Amino acid sequence: MDPTLIGVIGILIMLALFMTRMPVAYVMALVGFIGFSFMISWKGGLNLLSRNIYEAFSSYGLTTIPLFILMGQLAFNSGISRRLYDTAYKFFGSTRGGLAMATVSACTAFGAVCGSSPATAATMATVGLPEMKRYNYADELSCGSVASGGGLGMIMPPSVVLIVYGVLTEQSIGALFVAGVLPALLMTALFIIAIYCLCRIAPEQGPPGEKFSWKARFKSLSQTIDTLAVFILVMGGLFVGLFTPTEAAAVGSFGVLAVSLLRRNLTWNSFVKALYETLRTSCMVMFLIAGAVVFGKFLAVTRIPFNIASWIGGLDLPPFLVLAAVVAIYFVGGCLMDALALVMLTIPIFYPVVLDLGYDPIWFGVIIVLITQIGVITPPVGINVYVVFGVAQNVIGGVPLESVFKGIVPFLIAIVVGIIIMTIFPQIILYLPDLMY
Repeated sequence: MDPTLIGVIGILIMLALFMTRMPVAYVMALVGFIGFSFMISWKGGLNLLSRNIYEAFSSYGLTTIPLFILMGQLAFNSGISRRLYDTAYKFFGSTRGGLAMATVSACTAFGAVCGSSPATAATMATVGLPEMKRYNYADELSCGSVASGGGLGMIMPPSVVLIVYGVLTEQSIGALFVAGVLPALLMTALFIIAIYCLCRIAPEQGPPGEKFSWKARFKSLSQTIDTLAVFILVMGGLFVGLFTPTEAAAVGSFGVLAVSLLRRNLTWNSFVKALYETLRTSCMVMFLIAGAVVFGKFLAVTRIPFNIASWIGGLDLPPFLVLAAVVAIYFVGGCLMDALALVMLTIPIFYPVVLDLGYDPIWFGVIIVLITQIGVITPPVGINVYVVFGVAQNVIGGVPLESVFKGIVPFLIAIVVGIIIMTIFPQIILYLPDLMY
């Protein structure tokens, strides 16, 4: 049987198994193992499966993932998010839509010590939704800003998606982290502009809140100095080459733990909970990586990635049109499956294509994270939307699901604008990595 046909059948079987809600990691590993064994040998398939699972869980480079997840869980369970929100609230809260602007700004700041989009959305929903409810914000703006702002945790380093992209493509994780800083700040600014424009058109969406003196505003900055110090230590150490990404993750985790203990905000129960959530999430990510590697080896022997790269390379189309097609595929895929799984599934196929077209792999990695950010807030997957919807049931008595989806529309427009800007001006992404390396 033709290897390409076997590969296509394998992909179709995998998509069918996804519909049964089987865990993505197991599906990719199973299809990859059976397909590889069918084409090579069962002994080779068993060797591939055992070796890749072992390598995923024993890789020194991948220890970055559980350490940064631990850093985020410690921040979540020690109240850092509330202090960040309080500071942002004092600066933005008095303007129309100011509380939503504060939420988006706090999401960016929390993403700098978290790296997980759903965790950022859940944390800020718990803190921000009651405040916006108290000031009579519309459900659309309050929930939409939290769900969309949570997606900034995917771009702002440390980002789990960027780590996985770096591992799969053998790109510098440090360079990817540095490359994500300016895009995250640009997206924050675009989200704030979107909120401002929305509240100009529909003032009832975001009434003005309490006004604070400049003295109170600057005083509130003292609450964020320790968190800022941890971020500067982690990113600054990476920037000057003081330590590797793995060492940076360890330093960041220790820094957040030290801050939490000094402020006496971390109880024994919350510490144990942080460890449990770190273990659970890390195992999920590790299995996803192992499954994706097994499936990627199967795709490699079917030669599908190389055939696609050759076919696209032979098309008489400008590179930007080919890139637009790849972006469209990621956009549709992000609406149908988890961002991390999508990246691991598609990178073996599209990464060679992008390199052949002459695009920078660091730039492409950040663009892919931006595109998959759309997937966390669009149906039918839209994990951040369902996270915010679930938290809202507990903290403000619930909101209609359609209100949350309706609220993300201005932010979707802002993301598309951001992607266009960074495609036209790639140096927004590449300036800091070029400076660093």
